[in-house]
Amino acid sequence: MTDFISYLPHVNACLNGTSAVLLFTGYTFIRSRNVAAHRACQLAALGVSLLFLASYVTYHYNHGATRFQGAGIVRPIYFTILTTHTILAIVIVPLVILTFYRALRNDFARHRRIARITLPLWLYVCVSGVIVYLMLYQIYPA
Repeated sequence: MTDFISYLPHVNACLNGTSAVLLFTGYTFIRSRNVAAHRACQLAALGVSLLFLASYVTYHYNHGATRFQGAGIVRPIYFTILTTHTILAIVIVPLVILTFYRALRNDFARHRRIARITLPLWLYVCVSGVIVYLMLYQIYPA
């Protein structure tokens, strides 16, 4: 089981990256008025993000925290990215729920208004999650 747990940070980064690609692709589809493809991408992004959340909780429940090993100027850069990522990861949850709720209720005018806030924040959380992973496990591993 320990070997499985040790792979989860890598899986999590892949899931975050996949979510970002799906979100951006869905955005490009809606800009070209391909509603069906937009819907499919956004639902897939939600599914991948839920898989990420389950994997993230599993990893941290079993492993605990991993200390950042970088030093010098990179240390405050890392913690700035981590802090903004963490705060926005909490903020994004109700925004995603509300955005999907409005779409499912066919309330597209209000869906569009909230999606203009949700999309960039959700993209930031996905991309910054990959950056945190790279800094923590690849560039400055323990």
